[in-house]
Amino acid sequence: MHAMVYHGPGKSDWQEVPDPAIREATDVIVRVDTVTICGTDLHILKGDVPEVTEGRILGHEAVGTVTEIGSGVRTLQVGDRVLISCISACGTCRFCREGRYGQCLQGGGWILGHLIDGTQAELVRVPFADTSTYRIPEGLSDERMLMLADILPTSYEVGVRNGRVGPGDVVAIIGAGPIGLAAVMTAKLYSPSHIVVIDIVDSRLDAAHKLGADTVINSRTTNVGATIAALTDGLGADVVMEAVGTPETFELAVELVRAGGHVANIGVHGAPATLHLEKVWIRDLTITTGLVDTSTTPTLIRLLEGWQLDPTALVTHRFGFDEFPAAYDVFARAGETGALKVVISRT
Repeated sequence: MHAMVYHGPGKSDWQEVPDPAIREATDVIVRVDTVTICGTDLHILKGDVPEVTEGRILGHEAVGTVTEIGSGVRTLQVGDRVLISCISACGTCRFCREGRYGQCLQGGGWILGHLIDGTQAELVRVPFADTSTYRIPEGLSDERMLMLADILPTSYEVGVRNGRVGPGDVVAIIGAGPIGLAAVMTAKLYSPSHIVVIDIVDSRLDAAHKLGADTVINSRTTNVGATIAALTDGLGADVVMEAVGTPETFELAVELVRAGGHVANIGVHGAPATLHLEKVWIRDLTITTGLVDTSTTPTLIRLLEGWQLDPTALVTHRFGFDEFPAAYDVFARAGETGALKVVISRT
């Protein structure tokens, strides 16, 4: 088969590799039908995730068809269409019992494209298949389901729920990439009074506005703090989500939140950020971090079925499997290309 293989910082290739095989009784093999690229994959290519070793197949989001099942798999059959979650869960350890699948102690968590070979391939081995995949309901397209592999549960759990968005809140989201835009969509489920999105790319800000943001701010041309102050009588936003992953954006998030408010860090950070406790210790802030658990995926599937969520607007570019390098190039140059989510499918 062919797969997208990491060869060290700045190096990857769509190349021929051996087919995966069942290793554990709880494994399945899935033929990948539709897959995407995550911002985390770009962090890997920059060298920000040293646990990813040379020769690793990238990717942790996909929709596909089960082609082989291990002897211990109970809920899947060959031929089932499934969503492959970005998080694998053993289902039995302490953290999995608490629904914290991202912290799985028995070989799960974020492993695909990280600690084991991932989904940007023609075939993928999926461990703990009963608790790490979801059957796709009739009538839901591959593209719609694909957005539930990572960005929607990440924005919903790590951003909206950790940030405790509530009715009437002023919500500020720093970063209008796919995660930030998914945060706009899922925050609206809780009826905030005002959603502000901050970025430096006008095309992404336009997308945020179309998806429901009330105010969009280009931080290169507009004073962000003054704008938030004007919307909140000088108090600051009730909830600020950081969806970029740089020291500057994290520090801006802490500056923009009101006393007693919530900062929900979603971004993947590859460098230290400063928390100015000498300034904020007195402000009763709650700051949360987190890796997505995907415990809300069943809920999000129901919302897709009922059309309360439609993430297809996030898909801007489509490619065939033999165009993987081009897809990476377009996604990596999102500021120039306008890329949000790129979808790579079998042709």
